[in-house]
Amino acid sequence: MLVYTIKELCRTCYTCVRECPAKAIRIVGGQAEVIADRCIACGNCTKVCSQGAKVFLDTTGRVINLIESGERTAAIIAPSFPAEFQEITDYRVFVGMVRSLGFSLVAEVSFGADLVAHRFGSLMSGDRYYISSDCPSIVNYVRFYHPDLVDHLAPVVSPMVATSRVMRKKYGDNLKIVFIGPCIAKKAESQEIDEAITFLELRDLFQRSGIRPENSTPSDFDPPKGGRGAIFPVTRGLMQTAGINDDAITGNIIAAEGRIDFQNALKEYEAGLLKNSHMELLCCEGCIMGPGLSRNGKQYNRRNLVSSYAREKMWNMNLLEWEKNMDEFSSLDLSVRYSPADQRIINTDEDVTDILAAMGKHTIKDHLNCGACGYETCVEHAIAIKKGLAESEMCLPWTIENLHNMVRQLEVSNEKLSTMKQALRQSEKLAHMGQLSAGIAHELNNPLGVVIMYSNILLDECRPDDPMREDLKLIAEQAGRCKKIVGGLLNFARKNQVNHQEVNVKELVGHSLESVIVPENVKTEIVCNLTSPQAMLDHEQMTQVISNLIKNAIDAMPQGGTVTLTMKDTPGDIIIEVKDTGTGIKEENRSKIFEPFFTTKGIGHGTGLGLATAYGIVKMHKGQITVESNDDPSKGPTGTSFRIVLPRKKE
Repeated sequence: MLVYTIKELCRTCYTCVRECPAKAIRIVGGQAEVIADRCIACGNCTKVCSQGAKVFLDTTGRVINLIESGERTAAIIAPSFPAEFQEITDYRVFVGMVRSLGFSLVAEVSFGADLVAHRFGSLMSGDRYYISSDCPSIVNYVRFYHPDLVDHLAPVVSPMVATSRVMRKKYGDNLKIVFIGPCIAKKAESQEIDEAITFLELRDLFQRSGIRPENSTPSDFDPPKGGRGAIFPVTRGLMQTAGINDDAITGNIIAAEGRIDFQNALKEYEAGLLKNSHMELLCCEGCIMGPGLSRNGKQYNRRNLVSSYAREKMWNMNLLEWEKNMDEFSSLDLSVRYSPADQRIINTDEDVTDILAAMGKHTIKDHLNCGACGYETCVEHAIAIKKGLAESEMCLPWTIENLHNMVRQLEVSNEKLSTMKQALRQSEKLAHMGQLSAGIAHELNNPLGVVIMYSNILLDECRPDDPMREDLKLIAEQAGRCKKIVGGLLNFARKNQVNHQEVNVKELVGHSLESVIVPENVKTEIVCNLTSPQAMLDHEQMTQVISNLIKNAIDAMPQGGTVTLTMKDTPGDIIIEVKDTGTGIKEENRSKIFEPFFTTKGIGHGTGLGLATAYGIVKMHKGQITVESNDDPSKGPTGTSFRIVLPRKKE
């Protein structure tokens, strides 16, 4: 595989999918994998991956082995080398550095480009119209994704292959040949090349071998030397080398370069919109921007460097020698035949409605076609998902919407968790206080009973006019009050089992209201929205809870108001709400209202055990009791609402 992924570096960005003209990237678990059968080896993904996760096959080791094998080896250099080695102003120094690696011969591919351009020019004089075939990535793209256009590919080999045939004819068939250039696809273009490396890999070889411009002996290219083919790497270089009329008015040449432009040109060509036109296509923005060059180079600066080299070359070239070489190799076989290898996956007949619907795309209006997933349309993305090449999560708008939903759900969950933690702390606190209260109550009951008994005996024996009678009466009253407090403690701390029985909740609430004395300035309302009033509850205990809440509501409205009792249900729960229009509970007190002995009433008007007891009873029913209150008139109507949720059936 020429291009592959370093999974440890791959991030979920889908840049490679978006920039891959062949859509040869499969996303699995959020990571990108290169599909070898679909890859056209353009190397675009290696250029755009900011994390360095996409890399191409390093063949420098194989080249070193070839050189060290002792066989006669030639290096053929692509004419785009000035664009990479800008620091070397004399090309002869560069040739000397390459020769220092151990190559027997160093030739330039520009002579092969001269031959190819001449042969292409001959084709253009006929009645057929051709697509240039010197870029192997373009050839692969046509074979894979426009197989109907394969017959339109010019049946001429690339300059690299042409140069290899020239070198073997001139220096012998046993010559080993290494191509050095800007292109990854050259590594697998032809069996006629023994090895191929990029300019980046050549730099690495120079560094490992300690070869620098200052310690190299300048040397010229071995013959045959190239001519105008030196301009081949830039846009329209083929046409300029061939001397073909490229005039916008009288010419019939369409030139396109780069990932987007060459694809659009092929689509229009296949659709019959570019009739009677030849096409010069390059996958990169000229070979000067190939993936085998450094990333920091600027396109127009590189173009200028190549043009300057070509111009200097034309000034100093031996024209007679070049023409002699062209004549010598004019009969060289430069033919090639290409066969289709259809790899298309985009089929508009595919039923992907279910996949689109799963991503929230139910109608055409939902198809944003934003391209964030790497595919041009939502339909193409859905088809890629169906083919196993993509994932739903690649749809950025859908993923963001899901993320927002998850955030909202997490907020609700956090709120519920916070409430549950608070309830758990409250339950734990009440459990400890319940144990303490039970112990105290049992210890107090016996002496308290003695005090009550003897104070009542003395009161009975005391004469009506005895001055001690009032004192004894006070003792008996206060002892009785203490007994009620102790009884409340026992009631709060009790471990009684709930006596579940089928209860009509509507009747239960009505009975609870009847057991409370309601002042004239207080109105009561009962709202019943129950679908079924039956529930398994302890009638006596729940009557105590609701009555206590009604009493508290009345006490919270000294100036009068309204108490609303609301009943509603779900299939599994009964919900009872007791709401008043009173003064409300202060915010700092809301977390304490269920604690024993906490009360906002004055001394002698409450023990602070009513809500604590109600809390315990509701918990014994496996239910929940919560409170909402507002004591600030500026925030809206004041008042308090207690909400009880009870399981309809015994758990």
